[in-house]
Amino acid sequence: MIAFDSRKKKLLAIAGAVVALSVAGLYGWFSFHSEGPGDGFVSGNGRIEATEIDVATKLAGRVDAILVVEGDFVKAGQPLGRMQVQVLQAQYDEARAQEQQTEQVVNAAEAQVAVRESDVAAAEALVRQREAELDAARRRLARSETLSKEGASSVQELDDDRAHARSAEAAVAATRAQVAAAKAAVAAARAQLTGARSSVIAAQATTARVAADIADSELKAPRDGRVQFLVAQPGEVLGAGGRVLNMIDLSDVYMTFFLPEAVAGRVALGSEAHIVLDAAPQYVLPATVSFVSSTAQFTPKSVETASERQKLMFRVRAHIPPSLLRQHLSQVKTGLPGVAWIRTDASKPWPPGLILRVPE
Repeated sequence: MIAFDSRKKKLLAIAGAVVALSVAGLYGWFSFHSEGPGDGFVSGNGRIEATEIDVATKLAGRVDAILVVEGDFVKAGQPLGRMQVQVLQAQYDEARAQEQQTEQVVNAAEAQVAVRESDVAAAEALVRQREAELDAARRRLARSETLSKEGASSVQELDDDRAHARSAEAAVAATRAQVAAAKAAVAAARAQLTGARSSVIAAQATTARVAADIADSELKAPRDGRVQFLVAQPGEVLGAGGRVLNMIDLSDVYMTFFLPEAVAGRVALGSEAHIVLDAAPQYVLPATVSFVSSTAQFTPKSVETASERQKLMFRVRAHIPPSLLRQHLSQVKTGLPGVAWIRTDASKPWPPGLILRVPE
């Protein structure tokens, strides 16, 4: 009985010591968080956030398949889902047929240009022939005029040579007109060829546009990250820009918190920060201040006294190094609350409770 009482007293003493240590620890914890490590440090409560990306369909249509589930880690360019493309495929086939048709028109127009150019060459050759005949007729007329003056040739022969010369001149003029008409036909054929080639370019552009729409119907991850939640399911019909799923970029994780006006004014971009999460207080994570709002996020109705001015709160953002995030991707979670501590005086050492301690 005496031994039992003695053991009971020892257990009560141990329990009392544990309670005392717990109370002391809680007192130290709350004292630290309420008073902080002293001058040169400021803190703010916030939550872990990350860059969110909505993967949406470019065109209206029906969701054909979702290739990932919530929580999947994905790489940039990895297919995440597909939209039905039967209509787009039919439009693509139609565009390809139109493109081939316009290419045939171009071939016909090129052949027509070649024909018209050959007509010009033939007409120019005929002009040279008629010019040679005209030259011969003029020479014969000159001889006939000389012989007629000498009485060695009849007047009838002279008239015949003159008529023949005039006929040769008319033939030359007619063939020259044919050359001009043939050249005009060449210009018209070339204009048709230019129009046909423009039609080919337009048809190719239509084909490329439909092909791009088909490619965009396969929804791909724009960057590395994790699928956060699905918005649509296979079979659902979405409008243009309809969200299919949401993902987060795990290389761009930060804590957003708020600081009073008097404190925010002393925080510089690039300042060193340490983050302690409520879910893992045993770790102290490194961070860097990357953003300080230039305007207050919320303000009282009237700002007259010094105490009211302290209610002006400015949003601050501290980014966690991507190298650390890549080592612990499976542990990165958004929405976790915590405290961000910022050192405003570089000469002050970090207190023991805020020295960096990262997960192994």
